[in-house]
This record gives sequence, structure tokens and C-alpha cells, in this order.
Amino acid sequence: MADLSTNYLGLKLKNPIIAGASNLSASIEKVKAMEKAGVAAIVYKSLFEEQINLESAELDEELEAYNERHAEMIKIHPDIKHAGPKEHLMHLKKVKENTTIPVIASLNAIYEETWIEYAKMIEETGVDALEINLYHVPKKFEITSKEAEENQLKIVKSIKKAVKIPLSVKISPFYSNPLNFIQQLDHLKVDGIILFNRLFEPEIDIKEEKHIFPFNLSNKGDYRLALRYAGLLHGQINADVAAASGIFDGQEVVKLLLAGADTVQVVSTLYKNKIEHASQMISQINSWMDEKGYEKIDDFKGNLARKNTKDPFVYLRAQYVDILLNSSEKLLNNYPKP
Repeated sequence: MADLSTNYLGLKLKNPIIAGASNLSASIEKVKAMEKAGVAAIVYKSLFEEQINLESAELDEELEAYNERHAEMIKIHPDIKHAGPKEHLMHLKKVKENTTIPVIASLNAIYEETWIEYAKMIEETGVDALEINLYHVPKKFEITSKEAEENQLKIVKSIKKAVKIPLSVKISPFYSNPLNFIQQLDHLKVDGIILFNRLFEPEIDIKEEKHIFPFNLSNKGDYRLALRYAGLLHGQINADVAAASGIFDGQEVVKLLLAGADTVQVVSTLYKNKIEHASQMISQINSWMDEKGYEKIDDFKGNLARKNTKDPFVYLRAQYVDILLNSSEKLLNNYPKP
């Protein structure tokens, strides 16, 4: 049987499959199920500063709702403060204590001070690494892309300085030049890059004429954007690369590894195909490696990256016409005749 072990963020993993951040990790029972299914590491569900601020505001509103209804009473309830991130951190620590595989924390904050404060608190839980989620939703026309990127880089630099555990950065593909931004992150000596963040997208119910909030799972094939950038990045940066979004089976894991990714993060397939599906994915990777005669991941990782492929432009083409003009006659013959 092939050796599927690999390294990510300085951590020794038994295989390249990581359970990405989701509510599955909020249950210790499900965490143990993922471990049993063979998942190599778990990213605990994200700590959202926005959510904490919203819950705190809602608590204040509820407590203050009936104040001054009585002439001799200023407050009905005693002063109660929202627990902030403490509950999240308590559960994170409990998960870490109840699993033998690496646990990676995930953080989404707003202000630089909070990013640093929460990162330090997360480190104290004993987790193996920290994953921060960078995103920028345009709100003002006046903010330039340079300003947005410089602000994010400043935050990463501050967190890197504040904590000692490995730091990975999950980004969206919505940069003018993602390669340049990733290179700047690499210069800050981050330990890993995750491709890519799956951001919330609004939806509208036209019957009710209102906004709705669908469960935003990825679809099969969504991994291709990550595959492109994994292929472009392999051998070009020092940070490890993890691919995410739309990875549903072992064959797709192999594709990302061939392109140059070090690991993959899966979520949607664990929801759609159940947690036990992870063991089947591992078996599929094993079977492919045995069939090809590969003994370990490094024997083939990056074999089809841009720097190693015979067609160095395969990752740079953006239009179908380029592919059609450069395809073999055999490939063209596979298309149905009009």
C-alpha cells in the first residue's frame, strides 16, 4: 500500500485530506467520526468577529427592552456582558483535547486590534495552527485595490509577529493579480496559502421578492480554479498550498496534487456524501498510486505543474479558442458534429 503521508504547515499528516472549516467540527462526535474516516487534520469552524458583535448587540437590545417602564426602576436586568469569543474558544480547546489529529483554528475578524487579540487567544487553546480568512467586500468606490491589499498585508504581518504557531492564509480569487498578492504573503513568511475562500453570495426569491440565505455548498468541478493556481504556484513560493472548493472524490484529490497542491480541504462532499466518504477518497488515492507504481505523494506531486509540464501555457490560457486551436485532431474528433 502506498504511503500517503505529507507535510503541511510543518505538521506531519497521514494523508493530504483536511476537513475544512464548517459546523461539522462543532460536534465532538462528528470530529471523532472524521478522524475515524481517515481525515488527516481538521479546521475548526471559523470564529467570526462580525457574529460576536451582532450577538452582543442583540443581547444588549433584549436586556434594555423594558427599562424605565416603571417610575422607580432604571433597569430590569442586571448588567450582563456578552461572553465574546470565550464560548468558541472553550469548544475549540475541547475539540483539540478529544482528537489525536492536528486541529487548525480559523479566524475572521474586522479590526487589526481584534485580529491580533483573537489570534493570541486562539493560540492559548493549544491548537496546532491558525488559518485566517482574508476577504474584502467593496463598499466604497474610493478605496483602491492597492489600499485594500496593503491593509490585509499589514494585518497578516501583525498576526505573524504576535503568534508562534504556524499561520496559513485563506484568500479569495478576487484580486487584480492573485499571484502577486500571494507572493507578498510569501515574503511575510506565512506557512500556507489556501485556494480559495468561498464567500457568501446574496440570493433573491422572486416569488416573495425578498433576499434569502441558501446553504452555500460547492459543486463538483469547482476545484478547477484552485487547480490552475496550484499549478502556477508549485515550486515558486516557500509556503505550502492547500486547494479547496468542489473536491468530491479521490481522483480529484490526485488532480490537485499533480498540479502541485500539498493538501486539499473538503467540506461539501462530507455534507453531501457523509463523513464516511473520506475513507473512500483515501482508498481511491491509494488505488491510483498502486496502479501507477507510486510509493509516496512526493513521487508525483507537481508533475503537471506549470514548471514541469511540456505545455507551460496550459495554466495561462483563458479562452476556449486557444485550446481548440492547439488541440490534437483526435481530441477534436471526440466532439459531436454539428
